[in-house]
Amino acid sequence: MFDLDNTLYPAGSDLWPKIDARITVFLAHMFGLDGLSSRALQKYYYQRYGTTLRGLMAEHEISSDEFLEFVHDIDRSSLLPNHTLAGAITSLPGRKLILTNGSREHALRTAEKLGIDHMFEGIFDIVAADLVPKPAAETYQRFFDRHDVDPARSAMFEDIAHNLAVPHARGMATVLVIPKPDAVFNREPWEMAGANAAHVEFITNDLEAFLTGLGHKA
Repeated sequence: MFDLDNTLYPAGSDLWPKIDARITVFLAHMFGLDGLSSRALQKYYYQRYGTTLRGLMAEHEISSDEFLEFVHDIDRSSLLPNHTLAGAITSLPGRKLILTNGSREHALRTAEKLGIDHMFEGIFDIVAADLVPKPAAETYQRFFDRHDVDPARSAMFEDIAHNLAVPHARGMATVLVIPKPDAVFNREPWEMAGANAAHVEFITNDLEAFLTGLGHKA
């Protein structure tokens, strides 16, 4: 299974910064805050609750539909079809699934731009997770149950190390996808911590090459 943002597309892409900025704008409009205050509140919710949305729902009971539609309303024209990635995914054995803290619509539109949407059997988004984000154990269990996944025969590709802890504990092979050395750093420092943790079995900054190697071994 694959995470979406900063995993299936490169970490240096402008997509995540666009989403991140839309979240800041949403909070600024909702609370009448200036940009800096809105940004600080956004990151507080994100670090405490796992997503800004989860924090807003816990403390202000907002509509998840309105939030998800607004923050994922971005220009994806910078994404080009990734034929190398498409070939590498095709060569993998077994089913392919996306598990994202974003929305299904965002995952579909992004995968379509990359030319890989038809390769995935299903998408498990934040709504399917009952709005409980990774790394919550119950979210992974919902995913396993919904898609009849045997963790011991599966692998997870993810760009945030702590999101791999539960999959590893359940027997999944875990792969941390990190930015290339020259990529723009689009994550918070605390999100990037833990790369050397025991629950991270493999690390790659070239997902296409890593998957191609797996396909050849299969």
